[in-house]
Formats: sequence, C-alpha cells, structure tokens
Amino acid sequence: MIPVDLELAARQAAGRPVQVAMVGAGVTGRAVALTLLTPAPGIRLAAIANRTLANAERAYAEGGAPAPRRSVGPSDVEDAISRGEFTVTEDAEAVCAAGNVDLVIEVTGTLEHAARVTELAIAHGKHVVLVNAELDSLVGPVLKAKADAAGVVLTNTDGDEPGVAMTLLRYLRGLGLRPVAAGNLKGLVDHYRTPETQRGFAEKYGQDARKVTSFADATKLSMEATILANATGFRVGRRGMHGPACAHVNEVAGLLPAAEMLAGGIVDYALGAAPHTGAFVVVHEEQPLKRAQLAYYKLGDGPFYVFYTPYHLPHLQIASTIGRAVLGGDATVAPMAGPVCEVVTVAKRDLRAGEVLDGVGGFLAYGLIDNAPEARAAGALPMGLSEGARLLRDVPKDGVVGLADVERPAGRRVDALWAEQAARWPLGARA
Repeated sequence: MIPVDLELAARQAAGRPVQVAMVGAGVTGRAVALTLLTPAPGIRLAAIANRTLANAERAYAEGGAPAPRRSVGPSDVEDAISRGEFTVTEDAEAVCAAGNVDLVIEVTGTLEHAARVTELAIAHGKHVVLVNAELDSLVGPVLKAKADAAGVVLTNTDGDEPGVAMTLLRYLRGLGLRPVAAGNLKGLVDHYRTPETQRGFAEKYGQDARKVTSFADATKLSMEATILANATGFRVGRRGMHGPACAHVNEVAGLLPAAEMLAGGIVDYALGAAPHTGAFVVVHEEQPLKRAQLAYYKLGDGPFYVFYTPYHLPHLQIASTIGRAVLGGDATVAPMAGPVCEVVTVAKRDLRAGEVLDGVGGFLAYGLIDNAPEARAAGALPMGLSEGARLLRDVPKDGVVGLADVERPAGRRVDALWAEQAARWPLGARA
C-alpha cells in the first residue's frame, strides 16, 4: 500500500483530488476551510453547506478561492464539482447526496442537526469526519455501526486530542509496547464557569462564549476522553477522572493509580502540565533489558513510561484524517464497539423543578465522564441529551441529573439514536 502522503501527492499531480464537502461554516469550519484551501495536497474542499450562505462564501474568500457557485439540490452540487467550481448551498442533504463527493466533514458543533447530517452522509455512501465531540461522545458507537454496515469510515479527527492520543497510542502499540493510559493536557478545570464568566475571553479570541465555557467547565474534556475511551476500551478510574496536577507531563505516570492502569487501562488528564498542549500515552514495560534501554534513552526507570505529542492542531491535522479515511479505509479514532464511557449531566448550582436545562457550555450544568455501566445503572441523563430538558424535581448543586428527573423534548433524532445504542449494548445490566 502506498503511504497516504504519497498517494495524496500522486492524486494532486494527476488532477484527481479527494472531493470533500463540509457542513458548517462557523469559526471552526472556516479554520478547516483555510487549511484545505491553502492548500492541502490531493484534497479539494469542493462544497460547503451552511444555513447562512454568506458564512460559507466567507470561508472560500478567506482561503483565497474563487467565488463559489450557489447550488440548490444534489444535481446542482454535482454539476458544479464536475466543472471544477466551488459551490455553497443551504441544503446539507445536497452535499451528502451528491455523487461526486467522497467525504463529508461535520463541523457544526450541534447535536440534532449533526446527527441527521451524519446519517444522511452514511446512507449515501460517504465517509464522515466528525469535528464534533458532542455528537461522537453521545452516539458515536451506534453511528459507527451504521457506517460499518454501509462500508464507509466514520472517524473523529486527528488534531483534536483524542485523535492525537490515538495516533500516538497506535504507533506505540505497533512497536510492541503496552499502552495503559492516555489522555489530554489541561490548563484549567472549573466546573462552575458560565458564558458570562467566559464572555471576555471568548470575545478576545473571536470564539463563542458557550463553546469556551465547555472547555473550562470540564464538559469538552469529558467528551474528548469519552471518545478516546470508546476507541481504546480504557475506562475511567472515577467519575470525572483523577486529573493529577503536575509541572510536566512526564510526571503523570507516577501520579496515576498503577493498579487502575494495569487493570485494563484508563483515560485521564494532566492538569497544568508542560508543554501545556497535546496528548500523552503511558506504557508499561516489565522486561528488564528493555527497561534498561528505555532508561538509557532518558525515559526513566519505569516500569511506567510517558510518551507525548507536544501539539494538537485540529484544523491542520484534519488533512491526515481525510487521506487515511478515503485512501486507506482507516479511522483515526472511532469506537471499538459499544460505549465504554459516557458523559453525565451534573448541576452547576441548585436546580429547581420547572427549569429548562441549557445544554453544553451553559449556565446550569456541566458534563463529567463516567464508566458507561455505572452511568446506566444510575440512570444518569447524558449531557448530550440535556439541552431543552425540563426538570421535574429539584437537583442539588453537583448532583447528577437523572433521566427520570427531566422531561425531554419530543421527536429528537439524537434521543432515538441514543435509545437504539442503549438497546444494542445494554450496559446497565452489567454494572
């Protein structure tokens, strides 16, 4: 098999790039577009679907591309791509159904809309890259099963921490080393941050205040760890993870519980650790001569050793994920089977019956990773299903909100997918 970078270069030279469509043109979507348009060899961002066409057109303009054609329906999108034009549309289904699109990137950060787009893309035989931890952590396993049945790849992206960690883990495993822990480097965790406390930071960097809140309050961290857990089979040592504080990530192996690492592996995070970005993997080695060699190469005395990647570049590294999916049928990071972990909903303050939860990055709740059997046995409300749910009873601050504590909006596709996933892998019975 030709390496992905060489195959993409050959496609570029032959004028046969991978034709990519993207759904979503917010801050993250435009950053992805900039990478793919400036350009990524062998990959062409042929179409963007967005509810506001001006944002899709802005993405092409910022990437220095010619003004895109506005299309309506799949045949119009197909025609534009076949003529070598870029195209934008308000209709996500149009890019999913277009016959000459190879892969769809879902980058809306939504749940309900993203679920429908992902299912449409899979149904039309498209590979899918999820730049959407919210959706992947909630129903990634059942969506992966649907992709497998359709013969396409569903994957989260390299560049985000789960993809960075998984790429490193697979490399180390291929060397004959035994990974026993993996995770993120995190600078701050404060469960009680809100869009109001984060507004100034968000405005300074042109970000959405709710998105920034989800980074600070541990919800996004928990979702990313869940994606990694589902891809590795690693569990969490406790709800929310241990998250040891350390000066450098090299210290994390001595701060995580050895028994938990050796009992099947854990996902976790290092708090405040240099180099302050990227992802780590801890391996275990008992063989004396190999330990002596690792010590000689400045990795310590063992038996636990830390390897890390000192960067994560979501928008730049997505090109690798696209190439691996289309050319090699290889998912960068995807669930092995059913859910290993879930993200449960926890109250940021005392909540009262009648209040309506405001979802990820909101004022009312934060998400914490938990082992799926324990989450199901406790009847916990998944964080991804929390938005719009009306409380039927009071929940104290830091209390887990249960499925029985709320009335969820009717008719949502994400609820149906989550129920299908729970029925397919009935974890509560094993808790």
